[in-house]
Amino acid sequence: MVTHVVLVNFTAKGIEHVKESPDRAATFVEVAGRSGVEVEGLFWTAGNYDGVLLLSAPDDQTAAAATLSLGRGGYVQTQTLRAFDREEIQTILGKL
Repeated sequence: MVTHVVLVNFTAKGIEHVKESPDRAATFVEVAGRSGVEVEGLFWTAGNYDGVLLLSAPDDQTAAAATLSLGRGGYVQTQTLRAFDREEIQTILGKL
């Protein structure tokens, strides 16, 4: 499994329909789950980003597809960060 941190910002359309964002989030969790992506964390935030997601997926391509599907509705824009757990970073550092 791979982990991705997804930073989320509402678009103008997203702000206009912000009250429905919990329902859209629930739909995303359900749809992502059907494709093998587990939403391990989903938070609305204050500051530079409007939300943060923590995704666990079988591979980077599946995670990317889920993240792209999130932006398709036009309510949010995302920035995705590939995250490495301790074992993964030790393997990476071992290649230096």
